Amino acid sequence: MKDFENKVAIVTGAGAGIGFEIARQLALRGAAVLLNDIDAKVAKGAADRITEEGGRCSHIVGDSSDISFIQRMVDGAVEKFGRLDIAVANAGITTFGKFMEYRPEDFQRLTAVNLQGTFFLAQAAARQMREQGDGGRILFMSSVTGHRAAPQLAAYGMTKAAIEMLARALPAELSQYGITINAIAPGATLTERTAQEMPNYAEAWGGVIPTGRSNTTGDIAHTALFLLSPQARQINGQTIIVDGGWTGTAPTPEGFE
Repeated sequence: MKDFENKVAIVTGAGAGIGFEIARQLALRGAAVLLNDIDAKVAKGAADRITEEGGRCSHIVGDSSDISFIQRMVDGAVEKFGRLDIAVANAGITTFGKFMEYRPEDFQRLTAVNLQGTFFLAQAAARQMREQGDGGRILFMSSVTGHRAAPQLAAYGMTKAAIEMLARALPAELSQYGITINAIAPGATLTERTAQEMPNYAEAWGGVIPTGRSNTTGDIAHTALFLLSPQARQINGQTIIVDGGWTGTAPTPEGFE
């Protein structure tokens, strides 16, 4: 299936995990992808893997919260591939911390990556899409913690709720240019990072999720591809929760902090 043929996408934080799988699926379905990660070795390795599978993928190394770098990403996509049709603001960090002890420097870094990076990638991408004159798709990455409180994640959950508000607000300004903006709120998702942090991650979360399993990165990527496709052209300003029904009950596995 080449349903993204002739489309150009930027995916931030795509060296591994959810971002990598979104970039991979877009490339395998015909898009030219500019893959971003802050780690040079990880970024190159991810882009090489996608290219080896037959996808068209280049990489760009840098901090997705840096406003000047964000513009360089957009300019780089246009210089290399001729245009920009899709922007996926996937990059984000998670910082646990008790509210009474949470440090200002942690808060500032968290909001810089999760909020500033998301906001200004959307702005730079939308300006390019407006100039091209034929619309585009912007996708944000939220979290179920933007819907349900979790211990030691007050600041993180706040940023994710804010991202959903941004997705809800932007259609009022960008729809006139044919640009849609949506978000995905993943629940517990098995990635390289979560498996390293909690060796029994899939088993533990599978025991408290109604469907009996945690998300795979493919679950999130398939949702992303739908929202980025022409079939979702009338979905705008929305957040889709992908969590196997967890937010309906919201129990946490034993040992999770």
